[in-house]
Amino acid sequence: MALHYNLAKVYEISEDDTDFVREILKLFVQEVPVDLLHMKTAINEKNHQETYSFAHKIKPSLVLLGMTIAYEENLCVENWTRDKGKKKEIKDTYKSLENHIEKAVKEIKKDFNLQ
Repeated sequence: MALHYNLAKVYEISEDDTDFVREILKLFVQEVPVDLLHMKTAINEKNHQETYSFAHKIKPSLVLLGMTIAYEENLCVENWTRDKGKKKEIKDTYKSLENHIEKAVKEIKKDFNLQ
């Protein structure tokens, strides 16, 4: 039961093709957590350009899976990179983003029996 994500857009663009939906979810589960780890490293190194690249890369996935809060947090990360903000101010936002994504990944794995 989807509490941390919403597949309405995925089903809409797939025209209810369940194989396509599974592929989208597999890609999300495999790639986004890895990108998130790279983002964390880039934040810790105050590498604004690399942080932006990873935040920008995961943005469409968050929209597609209806993860509105995570999407807004990700926008905050992007804005931090543009403003070259202080590392302290972004850490809480990143932790919350990470938490939302981890919950969604766990739930998707369970709901769709993915590894």
